[in-house]
Amino acid sequence: MNAYIAMSGGVDSSVAALLTRQAGHDITGVTLRLHDKQGCGSGGDALEARAVCQQLGAPHLIWDGQPRFRASVMDHFAQAYLQGATPNPCINCNRYLKFGLLLDKALEEGADFVVTGHYARVARGENGRWLLKKGLSPQKDQSYVLYTLSQHQLSHLRLPLGEYTKEEVRAIAAGAGFANAQKPDSQDICFVPDGAYARFIWEHTGHSPEPGDFVDMDGCILGRHGGIECYTIGQRRGIGISGSHPYYVVAKNALRNTVMLGEDEDLYRDELEAGDVNWIAFDHPDGPVRCAARTRYHQAETPCTVYPGEDRVRVRFDAPIRAVTPGQAVVFYDGDLVLGGGTIL
Repeated sequence: MNAYIAMSGGVDSSVAALLTRQAGHDITGVTLRLHDKQGCGSGGDALEARAVCQQLGAPHLIWDGQPRFRASVMDHFAQAYLQGATPNPCINCNRYLKFGLLLDKALEEGADFVVTGHYARVARGENGRWLLKKGLSPQKDQSYVLYTLSQHQLSHLRLPLGEYTKEEVRAIAAGAGFANAQKPDSQDICFVPDGAYARFIWEHTGHSPEPGDFVDMDGCILGRHGGIECYTIGQRRGIGISGSHPYYVVAKNALRNTVMLGEDEDLYRDELEAGDVNWIAFDHPDGPVRCAARTRYHQAETPCTVYPGEDRVRVRFDAPIRAVTPGQAVVFYDGDLVLGGGTIL
């Protein structure tokens, strides 16, 4: 079988390539050039990926993903922030680059399947449907950022690291003599390596910050903010407004250019709506679905009921959860099985 390995230059994709080779498959490493910053998707990472391929005796390709990355990830990120949302760019990168551009081109070139270094598992149900499951290591499970996968994509995807812990993966890399065995994991968004999201948005779009009002839960003005793109739901630091209690960002209104502040207790919600929903475990539920959900990457799951509609879902939680944030993903689970997910509205 002919496998194309999505290689970022990190230890995870390197070990995924090694395990695939050891399983008896022909492998080709592919690195997507996404931007001119440092980190994932950069030219430096491509050199590290090539070095691993040379050790494995495998060809290595560099494909240009910059136009699609800019349109589908960077532009979307900036516009979502300006509209008051807080997007997760890794989800869109997976959706449009790794399992869009890379997968499609690999299949065109004759690949039987694509391999990535994500900590999750692909399985086949008794009815023949392709399923997505959590990685066995709770600390590294990445199923949350893969909920957009389709049946076509899952059928051509292999995730060999889903059975391993990070420590085991590093040990395998060290045993193979990979120079990146102890390379640190990426922590920041790859195209904003310094974490200065607002500055990136201003430089990327040419948009000038528009100051507006901080308001309390009753709509009374508390002070001035420096642009809604500078804040996210649940934020406490950097607000610059003092009072008899700590203030947290509770909501943002892009039309009015206001940022609502409240107390910690004001951050809790027991219901949300989500759109752009993708179901994996079934085509579309016939009625309400009892499951558990995450609204953030490493958040503990909360039991809930999902009420499906025509183009969106309503999610009612058994207990209130903190800092539900428009633009983030809500992902639904039944044990270790990913049922699907959507974008919080």
